[in-house]
Amino acid sequence: MWAVRIDGRKKGEVELVTAFVLVKVGTSEHLNFAKSAKEDVMKIKGVKSVYGVFGRYDLVVNVEAKDLEELSRMIMDKMRAIPGVMATESLIIGY
Repeated sequence: MWAVRIDGRKKGEVELVTAFVLVKVGTSEHLNFAKSAKEDVMKIKGVKSVYGVFGRYDLVVNVEAKDLEELSRMIMDKMRAIPGVMATESLIIGY
């Protein structure tokens, strides 16, 4: 039987690194440019949700990774490789 901890995780579960990644998408003649970038981001393993937003950034991405190294690879190697992604800013959950 699992004992539930105060933080909501069950005893024995691995604590994951959780972050919100703010993504800036470049402009394009195609109206669906941000939409296609959003669809590509959703395909990345570890992405839990993606929201299109108005403001300085175009997408807010909720991600989970086993450690900071995996999170870095996810952002640097996968998100930034998506056509149209111009910049990212990571907000790593600390408490």
